Amino acid sequence: MDIFIIKAFLKNLMATFFICLFIFILQLLWRWIDDFIGKGLDVNIIAKFFVLGSMSLISKAFPLAILLAALMTFGNFGEKFELLAMKAAGIPLIRTILPLIICCTLFGGVSFYFQNYVTPLAQMNLLKMMYSIKQTSPESDIVEKIFYSKLDGYSIYVNSKNKETGVLYDVTIYDMSSGFEKTNILVSDSAVIKNTIDDKYMVLSMFSGEQFSNLEEQNINKKNTPYRRESFTRKDVVIETDGGFEIKDAEFVKNRADSKNMKKLATDIDSLKLSNDSIGLSNFRALKRSNYKDNLTFNKTDSTAMVKESVYSMDVDSIYNSATKKSKLMWKRDALRSITSLKNTYDINNRILHQLDKDLNKHQIFWWEKITLSLACVIFLLIGAPLGSIVRRGGLGYPIIISVATFILYYIFETSGSKMASEGVWKIWFGSWLSTMILAPLGLFFTYQANKDSGILKNDAIKNFFKKLFTIPDKRHITVKEVIIDTPDYEKCHTNLKEIYSIARLYKMNNKLKKLPSIKKVFFNREDDVLRDLDEKLENCIEELSNCRNSRVIARLNDIPILEVNQLLAPFKKRWMNTVMLLIPPINVIVYIRSIRFRIKLLIDLTKVETRIREIIKILKKEKLIDTNE
Repeated sequence: MDIFIIKAFLKNLMATFFICLFIFILQLLWRWIDDFIGKGLDVNIIAKFFVLGSMSLISKAFPLAILLAALMTFGNFGEKFELLAMKAAGIPLIRTILPLIICCTLFGGVSFYFQNYVTPLAQMNLLKMMYSIKQTSPESDIVEKIFYSKLDGYSIYVNSKNKETGVLYDVTIYDMSSGFEKTNILVSDSAVIKNTIDDKYMVLSMFSGEQFSNLEEQNINKKNTPYRRESFTRKDVVIETDGGFEIKDAEFVKNRADSKNMKKLATDIDSLKLSNDSIGLSNFRALKRSNYKDNLTFNKTDSTAMVKESVYSMDVDSIYNSATKKSKLMWKRDALRSITSLKNTYDINNRILHQLDKDLNKHQIFWWEKITLSLACVIFLLIGAPLGSIVRRGGLGYPIIISVATFILYYIFETSGSKMASEGVWKIWFGSWLSTMILAPLGLFFTYQANKDSGILKNDAIKNFFKKLFTIPDKRHITVKEVIIDTPDYEKCHTNLKEIYSIARLYKMNNKLKKLPSIKKVFFNREDDVLRDLDEKLENCIEELSNCRNSRVIARLNDIPILEVNQLLAPFKKRWMNTVMLLIPPINVIVYIRSIRFRIKLLIDLTKVETRIREIIKILKKEKLIDTNE
């Protein structure tokens, strides 16, 4: 049996793994697609991109593939009644999942190996390649109304660009290839970019423009610097570019946290902690030394004058008040300048330290991620297998919906936790383990419920849950019977209907359903015998009249709403639980609003009951089934 289950699971896993990997590769391609366009890259370069991308995404595709494969496997078992046969043979669900737990634990180990050894190397080479691709043929990256300065010695500004023809309009070029002092400025109405055959040069053909050039180096002592102005109909500007593709040595990639294994991460975490602490302490000492002085020091002249005047302490306020307006203004300006400089220095140091701490946090997050992503293989199995046995549907339709919803939930918690931890808002371990802490109990809960064959996750149970959550009323389904054994006692029903009508009106008046309820009624109302008796009498009367042959009476009976007799009762039967709920600020407001909603719904239902009772009595009198004199 174990071999049969493992074979069925592995067969589905092979298909789902490549599907999930393909989805992640598409997402990666969508992320970098703008850098591929117009670069003229070779097929081998694009193939290498997909290979490196696949190697770096294997560990992320594993959990989703396991979830989808588990759903499909146990969905097929349930659909073909194979799971039922296993249960009939006395084999519990947890015993059925056990071989797959062992199998997925091994997959978790494989995932950990890829994350620790293969993924960092593939990620580093992938980032190097993308950096090199960005540096290839940079002229294709020129965008409208933004200065483009990726070409060495040139800064290009384009006001508008025709994407179909490639014509640039209102072009300004700052040519600083000969040095800043010899800057040439070219302005034209339009321009066209073309590359040479070997892609080593970019030819910018400019039309209807002017060129401004300095005739000599600028000198600070000279008031005016001579320059040359030239008008042209067409002018070709040749700019050297590196059109050929070549993998460049991007050193910054090696320092990224996602390009390191656990051993390297642990070493760098210690180094970064020590470095950050040293930088923070150095900034603190520099700030204290330059701005916070414990004792004022005076020069020799000031000290001698103070001794002669027998001055041993200074009253700063009196000195300021006795000063001239000019001195006061000068002091204020000096103080403002000092404070502004201090604030700017503090902001710069704070931003630097924040970025360093963020880098340190990312290293710690990626260290934990290698463990949590491996555990996700087992957790997703514990979610997928029970859900598959419950829904009992195989194939790719229903399982894909559940898999995508579960993975989106996992991705939201993982991304949110990582972001909050990297910003220093949450603890690193909490942000890194947030998704695991939420989904692991969920998987154990699903496994427990499916193992004891609980109906909590059945379709009817789910429908009833949402009906109660959104207060969706049930509808009656009474039809005219072809064969009636017991004819209704219409006079008795008439008397009961009038009694129900009176009780409903009296109940609305006594309970003041149109007004806001008191706190006591919302949280401590444990009995509602009047409404329960009203509901019981109404249902007995409806059951009696359901044997009526008149279709109009049956139609009115179907329109009578089903009363929820527990709507106005306290949320829990135990008083202490209601008291606790009353004391929790967010929950007590929600419960109170929920009670108001139930009161409005009950008011509408009772009003509808009164209306339908009047209509039924009117029909019974018209059909002469009851005494018309009453």
